[in-house]
Amino acid sequence: MKQLIGTGVALVTPFNEDFSIDTEALIRIVNYCIDGGVDYLVVLGTTGESVTLNKAEKMLVMDTIVKANAGRLPLVLGIGGNSTYRVAHEVQAFQSDDFDAILSVSPYYNKPTQEGIYQHFKAISEVSKKPIILYNVPSRTGSNMLPSTVLRLANDFENIVGIKEACGDMVQIKEIIAGKAADFHVISGDDSTALETVLEGGSGVISVIGQGLPSEFSQMICLGLEGNKTEALQLQDSMLLGMDLIFEEGNPAGIKSIFETLGLSKAVVRLPLVEATATLKHRIATFAKPFIKLEV
Repeated sequence: MKQLIGTGVALVTPFNEDFSIDTEALIRIVNYCIDGGVDYLVVLGTTGESVTLNKAEKMLVMDTIVKANAGRLPLVLGIGGNSTYRVAHEVQAFQSDDFDAILSVSPYYNKPTQEGIYQHFKAISEVSKKPIILYNVPSRTGSNMLPSTVLRLANDFENIVGIKEACGDMVQIKEIIAGKAADFHVISGDDSTALETVLEGGSGVISVIGQGLPSEFSQMICLGLEGNKTEALQLQDSMLLGMDLIFEEGNPAGIKSIFETLGLSKAVVRLPLVEATATLKHRIATFAKPFIKLEV
């Protein structure tokens, strides 16, 4: 799965003012990310507001991205949830040749034990026809998938090929990197830890801000993978403020504000999320404007 090395971006789902899916904006965003040099696209993740989309809307998003991508970049599809039976059934039924892997989040709300997390992914692995990327994001799930569980899953199931690690704890990330097999991918799930993860031996990132600043962010990760720490840190420093701003009032309200500034889509989100406040939008626009001449 060399396709998972570098910069992946967790695509937003743009909406019209009436909250319907803006497919034209989605096509613009896909082309913007590809032209900006990202390495792969992640579809229907948290940033895509997948939990607010019905089945028909999810299919519309998938079909729109597949057509816009036209085979240019690898695609990863988010399929996750807190009902093991439902997730396993959905994974087993998934047949598309357009997607290279599945990204599946650790079960949320239920707060399972480590053994429960292991059994959840075991059940998914046993029915999946696609490689699986685990997704650990304790701030959203209410439980932390420990390194011992990650490494156990990686060692026991060949089709579990990596983890998107969004624990925000570099000690934990380093422990996984130190104990993993050479072909297991540790992928940062936090923009702020992406470069450090790469410099420690990780494979890259699944980024939020990377879709707003694809050229700079992709270049930063590429430099990190090459071991060019000095130049990579300079690029990181230029984007750190934006990494903070886009999460200040929740994701994806912030990144959608960047797209509004860039003129690619509206900043509309679906309840229970709300748009970024006018004050935050102004701060985000002020941050983003120096990049516009480079990106658009």
